[in-house]
Amino acid sequence: MRVALYQCPPLPLDVAGNLKRLHQVAQEAAGADVLVLPEMFLSGYNIGVEAAGALAEAQDGDSAQAIAEIARNAGLAIVYGYPERAEDGQVYNAVQLIDAQGQRLCNYRKTHLFGDLDRSMFSAGGDDFPLVELNGWKLGLLICYDLEFPENTRRLALAGAELILVPTANMVPFDFVADVTVRARAFENQCYVAYANYCGHEGEIQYCGQSSIAAPDGQRVAQAGLDEALIVGVLDRQSILAARTANHYLQDRRPELYGALHKP
Repeated sequence: MRVALYQCPPLPLDVAGNLKRLHQVAQEAAGADVLVLPEMFLSGYNIGVEAAGALAEAQDGDSAQAIAEIARNAGLAIVYGYPERAEDGQVYNAVQLIDAQGQRLCNYRKTHLFGDLDRSMFSAGGDDFPLVELNGWKLGLLICYDLEFPENTRRLALAGAELILVPTANMVPFDFVADVTVRARAFENQCYVAYANYCGHEGEIQYCGQSSIAAPDGQRVAQAGLDEALIVGVLDRQSILAARTANHYLQDRRPELYGALHKP
């Protein structure tokens, strides 16, 4: 599995501009199995409630159709963040996976909203942590802050996820998450974690970059710095098997001791 991550400065409030640069980046990433973009890539992240509502689209909206064509032309799957307008009118911070044939495989809504920024714009996603197969690999999806709750990655790993894709908009001073948490989640669940972040500024926000792909042993397969970059990592299922032989976190769990974790 070849995974490409596009780390970029946000282009807020410019859906057409973001589709245009996605077209270019997808061509550059041709040969990868999947290209992962940051959180709310389509619209920008720090855009406010009115703009989030105005730019929100259905899962099968115009932008989804445009991205499906980009995916077909480039011959790779694309994971992108966008504001989703649900049938009941609520707006979600969502990511969608479209495969190389232009088929929508999976849509995920952010379940753990970060501070006033997220809560002012979005409703929280429900109990829906989809697992999907792409090119023979089992993939799960999370968004940014979701990764910082170990229960989310563990849930996907127990369901069989070999790779967790995480579009994100992580900012200073939370560099620790990009540097340490991503690798820790991969190591403790013996799976790959791909973390696609922004760089640069958006309003008062300074993004911390450092997009990466962490392997099941906690090492980085690929890593970006602080500037715009397209990085590619090659994933090997043998690394998962080796990690699960070296440590037994999943087998050694004692769920009967964890009941209190479900209480508020």
